[in-house]
Amino acid sequence: MLRRHIKARGISDPRVLEAMAAVPREAFVEPGLTRRAYADGPLPIGEGQTISQPYVVAWMVEAAEVVVGNRVLEVGTGSGYSAAVLGRLAETVYTVERRAVLAKAAAARLSELGCDNVSVRHGDGNEGWSEHAPYDAILVTAAGPGVPGALREQLRTGGRLVMPIGGRWATQRLVRERCGEAGQFTREELGAVRFVPLVDEVC
Repeated sequence: MLRRHIKARGISDPRVLEAMAAVPREAFVEPGLTRRAYADGPLPIGEGQTISQPYVVAWMVEAAEVVVGNRVLEVGTGSGYSAAVLGRLAETVYTVERRAVLAKAAAARLSELGCDNVSVRHGDGNEGWSEHAPYDAILVTAAGPGVPGALREQLRTGGRLVMPIGGRWATQRLVRERCGEAGQFTREELGAVRFVPLVDEVC
């Protein structure tokens, strides 16, 4: 997976590569799909959601520039795979999942794997997790027409926010925003992606 699907496509941060190698992806997919866990494609995890392909996870994590000591917020826990990878890089990870079934399963899975620096919350990711703000990095694993204001407010000066922007049927672009000293945000477009939509309702 690392050689063929990640390094060959330009992911070069050694800490990201080490984290991807250390997290057992098969633990985050449904039992009948374990043989496909390391293929470079998304897989269903129930509730109409998917676990992102390995390359996209590595791409987003690298783009977030997570370093030792960082506090990270993830919106869209899913199976917990990305949070586990982030947990290998950051000091603390807080991840929010709108679907109660997925949040409960991810929390149990992360606990079983010893990811003690990752906390899972069931809630509306559009609101972030203000109790633990500000964050050095925020990753959003679902697409929306724009970055929710609450997430920008929870980003530390100098922090990075990585999110796919676009509609379900429209072109989506992965973007990285940085929070400047005066509270202004600059944006970079990183490339085309395809994600499920970020929605408001809490299930």
